[in-house]
Amino acid sequence: MDLGIFDFFIKLGSVFYDTVRDVAPIVLLIAFFQIIVLRKSIPNLRKVFLGIIFVIIGLTLFLMGLEQALFPIGNMMAVQLSDAAFVKASYSGELSWKSYYWIYLFAALIGFATTIAEPSLIAVALKAREVSGGAISQSTLRLVVALGVGLSLAVGTFRIVTGTPLYLYILVGYVVVLVQTIFTPKELIALAYDSGGVTTSTVTVPIVAAIGLGLASVVPGRNPAIDGFGLIAFASLFPIITVLGYAQVLDIISKILKSKNDAVQIDNDLGDA
Repeated sequence: MDLGIFDFFIKLGSVFYDTVRDVAPIVLLIAFFQIIVLRKSIPNLRKVFLGIIFVIIGLTLFLMGLEQALFPIGNMMAVQLSDAAFVKASYSGELSWKSYYWIYLFAALIGFATTIAEPSLIAVALKAREVSGGAISQSTLRLVVALGVGLSLAVGTFRIVTGTPLYLYILVGYVVVLVQTIFTPKELIALAYDSGGVTTSTVTVPIVAAIGLGLASVVPGRNPAIDGFGLIAFASLFPIITVLGYAQVLDIISKILKSKNDAVQIDNDLGDA
C-alpha cells in the first residue's frame, strides 16, 4: 500500500476516534436524562442510533476536509496575495496599507461566500422565517449577515496590515451596537445578536483563522501570535451591526408607508364627507 494512502487512513482513524470521544458525552447525557430522569424509552431508537452514526461519520469527514483543504487554502491565498513580489507588481506606489487592496477584496468576498454556506446561519434563518410567519425572509437575512462578515474581514485584514490595536475596533463596534440597539425594534434585537454568533461556526472559522495567521506571517513587522488572531471577533461583531441596521431600515420604511396610508385614508374620509 502506498505510504501516503496508509498515512491518510491512519489520520482518518485518529480523527474518527477523537470525534467518537467528543460526541459520546452528548449522547450519554441525553440518554441519562431520557432513561434515568424522565424514565421514558427513546422513541425511534433505531433511527436515532443511525443518525448518531451519520453525525460521527459526517464530522469525521468534515474535520479531515478542514485540515486537508480549508486551512491550507485560506493560508495559501493570504500568503500569495500578501507576497512582496505580487504586491509590488500590482501597486506602483510606495509600499503601504494601500498596497494590500487585493487582500482586502479577497477577505471580503471569501467572508461573504463562506457565510452564505454556513449551516448554522441557514438553520437560524429558517427558524426566523418560521416564527415570523414569513415576515423575515430567509435569503435576505443570510445576505445581510454575509455582508456584515465580508465587511468585517475587510476591516480586520486592514487592521492586521496597519498593526493598529484590536481593542479600538472592538470598542467602537460595540458602542455602535449599543446605540443601534436603542433605536431598533425590540422584536429583532435578539435575532441580530444571535446572527453574530452563528457566523463563527464550522465553515467560516477555519478559513478566517487561516487568512489572519497567513497574512500576519507575511506582512513585515507582524507577529502571527499577536496580530494573526482577532478576525473571528470581527466576524461576530459586524453582522450584529448590519442586521440591526437592516431592522432599522425596515422600521423606517414601515413607518413611512403607514404615514402615507394614513394620509390617503384621511383624504378619502374628507372626500366622503
